[in-house]
Amino acid sequence: MKEEILKVLNNVYEAKTLIEINDLLNLTTVEEFKELTNNINELVDSYDIYKTKKDKYLLMKNCPNLKIGKIDINKKGFGFLILDKEDDLYISEDNLNNAINNDIVLVEVIKKGIKPEGKVLNIIKRDLDNVVGEVILVNDKFMLKPDDNKLIIDIFLSKETTKNCVEGHKVLAHLNKKLTNKSYLADVLKIIGHKDDAGIDILSIAYKHNIINDFNPETLKEIEKIPSEVNNKELINRTNLTDKIIFTIDGKDTKDIDDAISLEIKSNRYILGVHIADVSHYVKENTALGDDAYNRGTSAYLADTVIPMIPHKLSNGICSLNEGVIRLTMSCVMEIDKEGNVLKYDIFPSFIKSRKKMNYTDVNLILEQNIIPEGYEEFADILREMNNLAKILRKKKVNNGYIEFEIPEAKIIQDENGHAIKIEKRVQASGESLIEDFMIAANVTVATHIANMELPFIYRVHDVPNQDKIDDFLNLVKTLGYQIHTRTNDITPKTMQNLLHELKDKPEYYILSTLLLRSMKKAEYSKTNIGHFGLALKNYTHFTSPIRRLPDLIVHRLLKTYLIDKDFSMGTINYLESYLVTAAEHASEREVASINAERDVNDMKMAEYMEAHIGEEYDGIISTVTNFGFFVELENLIEGLVHVNTLKGDYYAYVPENLSLIGKSTKKTYRIGDKVHIKVVNASKETSLIDFEIVENKNDRN
Repeated sequence: MKEEILKVLNNVYEAKTLIEINDLLNLTTVEEFKELTNNINELVDSYDIYKTKKDKYLLMKNCPNLKIGKIDINKKGFGFLILDKEDDLYISEDNLNNAINNDIVLVEVIKKGIKPEGKVLNIIKRDLDNVVGEVILVNDKFMLKPDDNKLIIDIFLSKETTKNCVEGHKVLAHLNKKLTNKSYLADVLKIIGHKDDAGIDILSIAYKHNIINDFNPETLKEIEKIPSEVNNKELINRTNLTDKIIFTIDGKDTKDIDDAISLEIKSNRYILGVHIADVSHYVKENTALGDDAYNRGTSAYLADTVIPMIPHKLSNGICSLNEGVIRLTMSCVMEIDKEGNVLKYDIFPSFIKSRKKMNYTDVNLILEQNIIPEGYEEFADILREMNNLAKILRKKKVNNGYIEFEIPEAKIIQDENGHAIKIEKRVQASGESLIEDFMIAANVTVATHIANMELPFIYRVHDVPNQDKIDDFLNLVKTLGYQIHTRTNDITPKTMQNLLHELKDKPEYYILSTLLLRSMKKAEYSKTNIGHFGLALKNYTHFTSPIRRLPDLIVHRLLKTYLIDKDFSMGTINYLESYLVTAAEHASEREVASINAERDVNDMKMAEYMEAHIGEEYDGIISTVTNFGFFVELENLIEGLVHVNTLKGDYYAYVPENLSLIGKSTKKTYRIGDKVHIKVVNASKETSLIDFEIVENKNDRN
């Protein structure tokens, strides 16, 4: 009956009583009315239907003033309801109604306009099962101080589970009993380590995002049976590529190498080989090892700490395409013409022996400075030919609408004690671009092959941006005084490409390109192939990193099912139709967790680094403006807050429509993209916050 109830209420925009709904459904018996009542109550509990104070009912989606989402509470006490397709709702401390950070809540919109506000009506879900924090002693009782400083609750730790705990231990705790609305009793599940021990700061953030360092005991037992070297039996029914010139290019410190490349030139055409570690040979479904890999979903790269998806014995050992040893691979070999078109290809199981473990630094010396490091002499020419092909592939991508944002990433360098000693930008030079272009070519080829077969698959997809978000961005650009000629009534990859081109010479280009990127939707994994907007591709998947990503591992399994086992049975297809939906959603969630953990680690390490630089002055650019101040980004990508209360000589008002703070008397303006000179006044590793103050220059004084 639930479907019928939802159907009749779908086009109803006025709340109805139970009797009115009964009549709409043409129900005539007491039994039917009782069933209606039970179903309505269940739909109310699931928040599909909203029940008014007058006992009337309306579909939740037809209630424009009611919103459901996750609440993000600022440590100052107020919060925001995070909404996917709408502006976030501001919620004052008085209107939180006992909600705490990350609660899923029902909110009523109480104020519309430029700064919409809401009021929490109900807490739908409170996910506080596991919390990471520091053990503290209060009145001779162990309590947990959560690492999340937005989590304003009291957590008492049970005596039975704190026998091995001391003050300062970082632990993972399970909240198992609610004492009051904001106090809980918890059990310690795991002692992560002491807060002063090297690396525990990063592990604590990992555990906060459910990124677990330890593998299950069953998994460790299973990997004992996996050999350290490939045996001859495993080479049967695989193509022998050990006579080919195949090598790897990675960062100097990379130990989990999952892609190797080769190139030959025949009849004026490129024969590009992308050879990927065959992790699926070792990590199978319905095993402890396979389950562990599934649950993790991805490896996490947190500063210089790696928490792998599969144990190091595999990720750094028999699965890693190490130099001079035979390794099992899945190869995608493509014949490509001078225009970058893939004319023919083959996807097959193989085995290789990498001739050399190259690194980006050395490869870039060859490609950009014509300097050949020792040991690269025999590979220099083929690297140059690879670079020529990479440029052809990139030109073709750009012509198709490929969007290149060129957003830099920070690299955290730590000492032997795990203390941040340097923050710098990651380099994206010719070698890095070459590998990226080759991997994309292989991913497209694999995705296109299976898409043409119309079989269940897992794709990497990226939806078209929301028109309103793009319009908001364009309005901001106009307030900065720039006229945009690109037509945006039909948003295509070319549209975004043209927008970036128009902004390229603007002094705020980096900030504006970052804002444009944020206005786009996030890429994710899906069984439904809607294409990849950012790459301007109809078919795309992730095939090239099965050591570190679950979707790539699943893609390898699917390739074997379809191309090697030729299993197209209805039982297999029906299973995959269901499984891939769940697996894609899970992989996307774990990817987000890994990204959030990386962001939190970077914030924490940047604050740790700046603790040693308080009082120093730097030049920066205003990256974000809010009603409480603005954030300034330095050359090394470190961001700090200039609070509005520290701005001297005037009262500054926030003007949201052009993202600026304007002085009431002087009309002095601080707006996004402005260059400023700042002094570091505070930094705290514990809170991951950095505070700046504006330093007056000579021009300001005149």
